Formats: sequence, structure tokens, C-alpha cells
Amino acid sequence: MGRGTVKMPIKVFVGLDMGSSRTKVAIINEAGELIGHAIKKSGTDFGGTAAFCLDASLEMAGATFTDISGAVSTGYGRDNVAFVTTENKTEIGCLAKGCHYYFPKAITIIDIGGQDNKVIKLDTPGRRNGFKMNRKCAAGTGAFLEEMAGRLDIDLEEMDGLARQSTEMVKLGSYCTVFSATEVLESIRHGKNVTDIVKGLFYSIIKRILEMDSLTEHVIMTGGVVAHNPYIVAMTEELLGRPVVTPVLPQLTGAVGAALYAMDKYRYRKNVIKGEN
Repeated sequence: MGRGTVKMPIKVFVGLDMGSSRTKVAIINEAGELIGHAIKKSGTDFGGTAAFCLDASLEMAGATFTDISGAVSTGYGRDNVAFVTTENKTEIGCLAKGCHYYFPKAITIIDIGGQDNKVIKLDTPGRRNGFKMNRKCAAGTGAFLEEMAGRLDIDLEEMDGLARQSTEMVKLGSYCTVFSATEVLESIRHGKNVTDIVKGLFYSIIKRILEMDSLTEHVIMTGGVVAHNPYIVAMTEELLGRPVVTPVLPQLTGAVGAALYAMDKYRYRKNVIKGEN
């Protein structure tokens, strides 16, 4: 801005997804366009992490705190960020809201997060008509891959590239993280290639999810594991025999859904006020 230029106020809406592993913030404008976002490890200071992500997102959006016309939080730590948001929603609701916004039809959402997996079914108008969640076990989640990466002495970020190089996948028989770790060590002892073991780990995640529930024709995959390991999407397509799609930024889908809820509430209040005049 030039000297003497006054910044015109804008209206933005914030969605904050405070997960147990990562915190995600999404900022949309009145047209529903994503104009700012940030992701950071949640750590132990949820409030500090939320504030950092909000500041970074506002800077990307070219907005300030006073431009926020609505904010909604979701996720594991949604009750810890009251200083940012005035309302919270469930992760399931926000994932459904975000996915249906991008794919307005009957869909099945597969979300692979740091601590849990979800399968959510929506009808054409976006109403939820089915939902399944994995048991309280790390198997098949981001935490599972982190554990296995440590066993294999590789960086988590390497796993997608290694799996793509596999020529003879090692199939793991157990879904349990502890037993899988034993199988991985046995595979290493028998001289199996790391690339083949990693693809086997991806395969075990997909199989576990596909056994949670039946899937409809249109499948959408979201979550941090999907964002960092897109080969899992390709493998899922191969197993299903049909296309599987993701939002542009699959890890932000829940945060986008929360921001959309914030915008809906703002519009509702605005219409109520108009109706009273």
C-alpha cells in the first residue's frame, strides 16, 4: 500500500482444527475461497500453537484479527482455543461440510488422521447417513506410520517415495501396531527390501479401512496421512477399481468445513437482523 492508503476492511471466516497431532487453520472470504492457511504440530501448548497458526493464516490472507467475522473450532483440542473461536463443531461434521462443499454429491469420505480413521457417508444434499470410526488403537493411522518409520530407521517423509519403488510387496498379517512391528523386524531379518515393507504397511492401512464399512461410488480421501502419502490414494484406487479423489489440500478439509460453518452462522445472523428491520 502506498503512503496515506487506508486498508479497506474485509470479512473473513476462520476454521481451526486442533488435532492431537497437528493444528490446522483455514481462512475463507465471503465467496468461500480459501485465502489463508497454516499447519503446525500441536505440541503441548494448544493455545500458543493455535495463535501461531492464526497469525500465519491472517498474514497469508492479507487480513487482521479485526477482519474476522466468524470463527469455529473443531478437533481434539477444540475446547482449548476459546480465545480464537466462539463456537465449536465435531470433526465429523466439519469433514462432511468441507468435503461436500468441494464435491456436492453423494460421497463416502475416508479420513486418515494422526490418531484415528473415519468413514463418513453423505447423501446428495450433504446429510450424513453413515459413519464408522476405528477402535481406540493406533493401527492404520499416522501414529502407526510414525512408529513403523522408527522401526525401519527411515524418515516419515521418505515413506511415500519408498513405497512407489516396491517391486514385491510384503503383506503383513496383523493390524495391531505391536504385532506389525514384530512382523516388520522379522521381514528385515529375512532380508526383505525396505521399499516392499513400506508398501506392505500402506496396504495394511488401506485394507483395515476398507473393512470398516462399504463404500459408495464416489470416494473422497482426506487427512494428513493422505496429504503426505498420496501413493495411498493410488493404491486405494487400484484396490477399488475406480477413481478416488482428494480435495486440493486434504489435511485442511476439517478446518475449511469449520470456516464454512462460521460463514453460515454469520449469514444467518445477518438475515435475522434484516428480518427484524
